[in-house]
Amino acid sequence: MQYHQDGYRSGSPDIKIVADDLDPVKSDVDVMIVGCGPAGLTLAAQLSQFPGINTRIIEQKPGRLEIGQADGIACRSMEMFEAFGFAEKVEREAYWVNEMAFWRPGAEPWSIGRADRILDVEEGLSEFPHTILNQARVHDFFLDVMVQSPRRLIPDYKCRLLNVTKTGDPDYPVSAEIERTLDGKYVQTEIIRARYLVGCDGARSTVRRSLGLALKGESARQLWGVMDILATTDFPDIRLKCAIQSATSGSLLIIPREGGYMVRMYIELDELLDNERSGDRDVTPKMLIDKAGMILSPYTLDVKEVVWWSAYEIGQRVCDSFDDVPEEMRDISTPRIFIAGDACHTHSPKAGQGMNVSMADSLNLGWKLASVILGHAQSRLLNTYSQERQSKAKELIEFDRDIAKLFSAREKDGEASAEFQKYFSKHARYTAGVETQYEPSLITGLDDHQTLAAGFTVGKRFHSAPVIRLADAKPMQLGHTIKADGRWRLFLFSPSGDRGQEGGPIASLCEFLGEHENSPLLRHTPKGADVDSIIDVRAIFQQPHRELALEKMPSLLLPPKGRYGLTDYEKTFCPDTKPGTDIFDMRHINRELGAMIITRPDQYVASIMPFDGVDNLTEFFASIFENLRAR
Repeated sequence: MQYHQDGYRSGSPDIKIVADDLDPVKSDVDVMIVGCGPAGLTLAAQLSQFPGINTRIIEQKPGRLEIGQADGIACRSMEMFEAFGFAEKVEREAYWVNEMAFWRPGAEPWSIGRADRILDVEEGLSEFPHTILNQARVHDFFLDVMVQSPRRLIPDYKCRLLNVTKTGDPDYPVSAEIERTLDGKYVQTEIIRARYLVGCDGARSTVRRSLGLALKGESARQLWGVMDILATTDFPDIRLKCAIQSATSGSLLIIPREGGYMVRMYIELDELLDNERSGDRDVTPKMLIDKAGMILSPYTLDVKEVVWWSAYEIGQRVCDSFDDVPEEMRDISTPRIFIAGDACHTHSPKAGQGMNVSMADSLNLGWKLASVILGHAQSRLLNTYSQERQSKAKELIEFDRDIAKLFSAREKDGEASAEFQKYFSKHARYTAGVETQYEPSLITGLDDHQTLAAGFTVGKRFHSAPVIRLADAKPMQLGHTIKADGRWRLFLFSPSGDRGQEGGPIASLCEFLGEHENSPLLRHTPKGADVDSIIDVRAIFQQPHRELALEKMPSLLLPPKGRYGLTDYEKTFCPDTKPGTDIFDMRHINRELGAMIITRPDQYVASIMPFDGVDNLTEFFASIFENLRAR
């Protein structure tokens, strides 16, 4: 990480310099967030990084979450955590899901046997593992990011949202009335005026209701129980993720938990009648323990402690829109109110996607809000949130419906279990969170030049690979340069023979970007700001790092920054020369022609262009950003 740019400071570099206008409680804010779940905290953590944005987040509960329901963290979410700076903390505490075991009915109808063991995540899919960690700890890490940020953001607990209204005020067009509790009673009301409001307030969202939106979908009418337990057992795969399908007793999903002892079990119970809800069955922990024991037979299960348990009904629902603008009005209006996470889509926990998709919603929205609020981007950028995330939610609903149905399918000569395993293996990339692909839009281009970098699919997340940083020979992941700071990245993969020399493709492009009147850097960077504050340019050369001269690199790759004009030496990279780790080979970069890769602030590939495509580069950014130089 980089720090000391504006002068030496002792202490942890994670604690940012406090914003000049810090006021932790304001009734007039840029963004109001309702709800401290994964979606709300991800958004708050992102917005808190911008000193010029005043954010307020409220939560009805009395304090931080202590025991969470969600626990699965997809590889893609781990990549996101790296951008926020706490992926290593999650890796240290979490259970790593390395393999998955499939169990099917044994020779006797009352027995089960292991059918197969497979890798949970295919090799090379991500530099991070699939992990399991209590949702409460994920919340804690986001809260740490928030309180250490320039805004020193802390949630307002014991605050309940009463209603949301549009005011017609051009400065603060959204008004929210809240009640604050004291001594167990609602004793204080407050009106908060906001430029934007985001409802991350769960499946019973008050914000969603204020928009007149509804969750639409169907219920599978299947009752399931879930419990976190400390137990002794002779079941041999208790520390592996397991899908167990018995002949007569139903199905069971085992998810080992962090710490080495606790385990979570998802237990299939009975089908619900048409007029029944999960609460009508009077499910108890003993019922769940007994049913789990039946499914695990002939193995034994002796539960010492039930840490947490619940019963739920499988259902998949999604809203038609994730903001307050009707589809037919998008050409003339931009959103002011948004919903994210469970407020706009709900599903079963079988595929472990709930928390991950909710955080992905907010990662998509946060940088867009920041860009518009700070005056860098055009307000129409905000229309892309609902367009992108609503279509992804629909895909999740279909996937979740299929996997839940297959997992509960009754046996017929082992066919159901085999079909479930086949489906799970086929869609493992989806459960890892890396298959999301955004369609062409204002911020995602066409794939006309995909062949220049076949391993960086336009619309998908930037698939990181190893590199060596030229200035200090540090081995690292290139994707880890994409931090949650709202900046776009322009990665320049050099053509053959380019060593950064004057007149070469990299140097010529850097000269255009640093000096030409049509340069997107000069057009869209605020006056007085660092040259990389909006678009961060980095170069990756084909030669080993010891064969290049740092001092001969273009000046744009050694920019002066901060109040002292200190040189940033971290813009230039080379391949890792160990066998099988050359980024040009791993990501199928055209060695002869090279490639320009535009990456969005949320780590998704926006476009791939050839080095002679400077006009297209200029046009792409001009369609998104304001021309700040013209002001």
